[in-house]
This record gives sequence, C-alpha cells and structure tokens, in this order.
Amino acid sequence: MFRSPAYRPARCGEPPSPHNWIETFLSRGNEPETITAGLWEDRRVDVSDHIRLPDGRRLDVRMSGPPDGLPLIFHHGTPGAAVPRRALERQAHARGLRVVSMSRPGYGGSTRQPGRSVADVVADTAAVLAWTGSDQCLVSGTSGGGPHALACAARLPGAAAALVVAGVAPYGAHGLDWMGGMGDDNVTEFSAALAGEADLRPVLSAQRADLAQINGDEITSAMETLLPDVDRAVLTGEYGDDVAASFREAVRTGIDGWVDDDLAFTKPWGFDLGEISVPVTLWQGTADLMVPFTHGEWLAARIPGVRAHLEPGEGHLSITVGAAGRMLDDLTAAVRG
Repeated sequence: MFRSPAYRPARCGEPPSPHNWIETFLSRGNEPETITAGLWEDRRVDVSDHIRLPDGRRLDVRMSGPPDGLPLIFHHGTPGAAVPRRALERQAHARGLRVVSMSRPGYGGSTRQPGRSVADVVADTAAVLAWTGSDQCLVSGTSGGGPHALACAARLPGAAAALVVAGVAPYGAHGLDWMGGMGDDNVTEFSAALAGEADLRPVLSAQRADLAQINGDEITSAMETLLPDVDRAVLTGEYGDDVAASFREAVRTGIDGWVDDDLAFTKPWGFDLGEISVPVTLWQGTADLMVPFTHGEWLAARIPGVRAHLEPGEGHLSITVGAAGRMLDDLTAAVRG
C-alpha cells in the first residue's frame, strides 16, 4: 500500500493525547504475554512511502501494525533498508506496537547526505516520528543501527527507551580493540574505511555486485567469514529471505549509504553516551563475528543505567531470531521502570 507523504494513520475511537501515549499504552493492563497476535488483525496498517525533509532530501519510510500502537522506530543494520522484517513485526504487533523504519540517507531511494555523522540521524528520526502522528516512541537498532538508536536515546525528545542489539561501539574507544575478533571481511572493510572514501568505495563496489541480486539461499556463502555456525543455522526460510531483501534494497541505487555508514562509524559519533537519560536495553552474543562481543561489553560498562544481556553462544543474527519477544518485553518493562 502506498500513501502520500502527508498520510497520518487513522486511529480507532477517541485518540489519546500524543503527550500521554506512553502512559496510555503501558496502562492498558495487557502484559505482553497475554496479548495475542490476532488482536490487531482487523485494523492494521502496512505503509511503504517516503517523506520530504526540510532540506529537500527524500527519506524512504515503512510502517506496519496497529494504527494506534506506540511507534517502535527501528534502525536497520549496515548495509540495510526499510523493508519488511516479518518475524520482528509479528512480535511487535502482538505487543501492540507499530514498527516504523526508514532507509538511512544513501540507501534505497533515500537521498544521500555526504559527511553525515551518527548523530545526524536524530533530525531524520524526528521527522519520521512526526509522520507517524505521534510525538513519543521507542527506538531500536541492530548492528550498524545500534549507534543510531543510541543517538536517538541521547537526543530525540520523544524517545522513551531504546533497544540495541549487537550494536557497534565507538571507534578509538579507550580500552577497546575495535576490530579484534571481527571476521576477515569486516576487517578488510573497516581498514579501508579508515583509509578514506577513495579506498573504501572499491571494496564495497565489489560486494555490491553480489548483494544487488542475492537471495536467501546465497547469503551464507556471501558472508563466509562473518558467520559462526549458530548464525548459519538461522539464515533460512523467511528470515534469510528478509535479510536478502534488505541487502538488495540497500544497494539498489548504489553504495553511498553503505560508504557513509562506515565512514560515520570510524569518526566521532557527534554525541556522548553520557547524554543518555532514558532506559536502554542491550543484547550481545559471545559468538558474534560481525560486531565482536567486546563491543557489547564496552557499551554495557558505559551506557548509563543500561539493562545488559550478554548471551553465551549467540551470534550476530541468532540472538535476534531466538530472543525477539524477550527483547521487546524487556524494552517495555524498562519503560515501566
């Protein structure tokens, strides 16, 4: 379904004041485990669209779930885009959440923003939140989306809490061997990023040729050095197809978004973790070869008041597949305090 950028999801019945959405959602009296997946079936929205930002840039957006549900703004990984993530969406919808995502600048149909920092995502996220018709939300991010979710936790006024899964830590952080434990492909990629855009582009262009047409059955061979056995085991069926679709859309128009993500990760993020005052839940697996376990340990020691889940034996992907429901329950519990 495609709607105009001015679309606002219609609410059923008398809508609560946007300023009270968090309290209204959490006071419904439905604990997550008692909410059935079919509760919202008859009044669910499924919108793929774009918005125009004040500086004229286009930003691709997606929203699904109950029209009066609290928005859960999801920041995709690197590379990635705003495409359906069916397993996550089912879990979120069952808990009364609307899943909202955007393709960061340079991915899919989103206009590039050269030189962007991680913190620049906050203004774009604020525009997306306004598009939903709400001024309060939860934020989440996986992998390369993790730093962007943390930026929103620090600086987005409407963010009530954040979920970070296998998120990247700041480059050059004291006490962290940033590339230690990464698979060979990521070491090559980020070594090129540190050398600059001219060195990085050929590395990512070579990978784009495969990702532009990849399907779910081909992902494990394309990511050979980055997947422990536990991750290979989950890259099948629907989940593998959704990961492949995100890769294809991410590089459909080029590699600018991927380039700019990598460059942003390897320079100052533009905000400090000490600015975060909302609850943050953090999940990281010990077997991760894309974002090593040490990144999660480092973040867990430095994010104020974090609820850290450092999971033995889990990889970069398996941790989400196996624990998405628990993650969302923990996130909403964090808001309740």
